[in-house]
Amino acid sequence: MKNYVLDTNVLLHDPNALLNFQDNHVLLPIEVIEEVDKFKRETSERGQNARSVSRRLDALRAQGNLAKGVPLPSGGTLRIIFADPAKNAALAGIGGSVDSRILGHALAVREREKSRPTILVTKDINLRLKADVCGLPAEDYETDQVNLKDLYTGSFEMTVSAAKLGDFKLHGELPLPSGPKRHANQYCTLTEEGTSKRTVLARVDPVGGRLLPLRDVQNVWGIRPKNREQHFALDALLDDRIRLVTLMGKAGTGKTLLALAAGLKLTITDREFRRLVVARPTISMGKELGFLPGSLEEKLSPWMQPIHDALEMLGDLNMGREHGRTGDLLRSGTIVVEALSYIRGRSIAHQFMIVDEAQNLTPLEVKTIVTRVGHGTKIIFTGDPYQIDNPYVDSSSNGFNYLVSRFRGQSLSAHVELAKGERSELAELAANIL
Repeated sequence: MKNYVLDTNVLLHDPNALLNFQDNHVLLPIEVIEEVDKFKRETSERGQNARSVSRRLDALRAQGNLAKGVPLPSGGTLRIIFADPAKNAALAGIGGSVDSRILGHALAVREREKSRPTILVTKDINLRLKADVCGLPAEDYETDQVNLKDLYTGSFEMTVSAAKLGDFKLHGELPLPSGPKRHANQYCTLTEEGTSKRTVLARVDPVGGRLLPLRDVQNVWGIRPKNREQHFALDALLDDRIRLVTLMGKAGTGKTLLALAAGLKLTITDREFRRLVVARPTISMGKELGFLPGSLEEKLSPWMQPIHDALEMLGDLNMGREHGRTGDLLRSGTIVVEALSYIRGRSIAHQFMIVDEAQNLTPLEVKTIVTRVGHGTKIIFTGDPYQIDNPYVDSSSNGFNYLVSRFRGQSLSAHVELAKGERSELAELAANIL
């Protein structure tokens, strides 16, 4: 058994973190309780998480003395530590910050309980560095992490005989051979044996037993797929049986543009949805500009400008026919562009919803968004794990990766990884070499 000393950011990242350390001892420094109390007054997702932590601790308090330790449902114990860590902090040569005091607590526990390994768990890289300097093992909170190299790609390739390829074209289906497990709605490139020039695109059916042909997506609101991954994406976006689509790709691969084109077609032309909703997390790249003046729409305008750029491009592709209507659609509420800050508590029904820049979300935020989806709604997440601006998540711990991993193989979801940039020759070169 081990002692795990938790930092505040672990609990704010995942309020259920206390239950994820199996039968080990979980220790919370008193400073963590004080910080949670400070954050619980916020109206943000972080404030909601802080309140959830406070309620859980209060429920555990009813089971006994938290200072002496109470049992956890996972089999371990929880204990709040409040001994003065000043002596250890001074020996470690650390200042008087909250991080330093938490580190001092962990050092004190290690000295008192030498029979058990003591590990500091924090999402703060600098605090892990300080712990390493002091000779104390420190780890990131990894329960919800998904390494990029292990991430589901959403597609595979398969070589078949000329006869089977012909049968597939004729009958519109092909049983999957025995071998590697294929997931529902996974995309496939069928290639004829002996030649790489004859290929057909297909998708695994929702049951996972056969391959089906893709739909014709040659003109979707002025957009034509420029590569096979874009064809995969449009097929998933236009299929009414798939209610959740995740599109991953580097800058310029067309994630947002494809999602908007499909949303406009299904909402405006086919009238399958009541409105098209596009939302983004309000996290900037670089220094903040401070408080922005004006109404809510005016404040959100800088954050949502990339969406307006994409809508303008789609209007240009329609040679002005739809471009003139874009402003009217926004004013009438048929197209809604909003921030994710106010989504908690809503029930979003009969809407085509796009969540852009999803790599900046935490796993809990992604869960909050998906659980807002009501009857008849289709939700699309687009993101690039290499373009993260949120300081509290990284390429492994962001909610977008978590969503892709957890929904792999579900009959209601599909994932497509876009590889080739189509924005411009310069943008593709920059994405590859910079």
